[in-house]
Amino acid sequence: MANFALLGVGGFVAPRHLAAIRETGNRLVAACDPYDSVGVMDNYFPDARFFTEVERFDRFLEKRRREGVMNAVDYVSICTPNYLHDAHVRLALRVNANAICEKPLVINPWNLDQLQSLEREHDAKVRTVLQLRYLPSLIALKESIRTNPPKTKKDVVLSYMTRRGRWYHQSWKGSEEKSGGLAMNIGIHLFDMMLWVFGPLEHLEIHAREPERVSGVMELQHANVRWFLSIDESDLPEHVKAEGGHAHRSILMGDEEIEFSSGFRDLHTTVYEEILGGGGHGLEDARPSIELAYAVRTQPIERPRDS
Repeated sequence: MANFALLGVGGFVAPRHLAAIRETGNRLVAACDPYDSVGVMDNYFPDARFFTEVERFDRFLEKRRREGVMNAVDYVSICTPNYLHDAHVRLALRVNANAICEKPLVINPWNLDQLQSLEREHDAKVRTVLQLRYLPSLIALKESIRTNPPKTKKDVVLSYMTRRGRWYHQSWKGSEEKSGGLAMNIGIHLFDMMLWVFGPLEHLEIHAREPERVSGVMELQHANVRWFLSIDESDLPEHVKAEGGHAHRSILMGDEEIEFSSGFRDLHTTVYEEILGGGGHGLEDARPSIELAYAVRTQPIERPRDS
């Protein structure tokens, strides 16, 4: 049984991590969040220590490290705002704990280099949550391309629409400095998925970049992908809105559609199982999608070629 600590326990994604820790048979010894509305802990680990100050949380982890292997924290799960991920991964490494960090691992690609040096220095691992790589429909698609590489690039349309209310732009998520912008905060999911399935990026065009939507074209090793990302409810397909749905995620290749909305939130336990078994996805796995999302945020907008 491994000892876990969790940073950002009051956040949106934290319950998936709490469930994954419990479902893999491990224990949470401490959690931290500047906000104390964390009653969700009662559903999972009511006896875990709780801190509202990261300095006291850090001191507690260091105290346990000095008490020996049985008490030391083995993993720190990080569910904090994006711009804090880098600092909190470093906190985990300093107490000789492995880090399990939500996406994006960092919001600027060059920060990965320092984390690699610290990983070696502290003999600990940094792992990130790339849960779509465990979705059966996407695994099957990737395997079909691996075993039967297309003679010409596939034409792919990727749509990723998920509703966000007005609160989004007033929170840290609406601040490009803190979230990395829409492409980094939400688009990181689809960019990692596309690179993982269809191979490395060869060319990128950005056709639109607005507070609530971004779109463009990317040429990958095995596909030409037209992609569209939106958090505006009005962009959802009519049938999704009619059914009361709030998200639509699909890959369209010719007449074949792979819809990957279902199961999107249910894969954290699978991610934890792989990490605890000695696997998982590390810094170099995360790098291509972070570099791509950064390019989407910073590259000049171009007019579509067919316009």
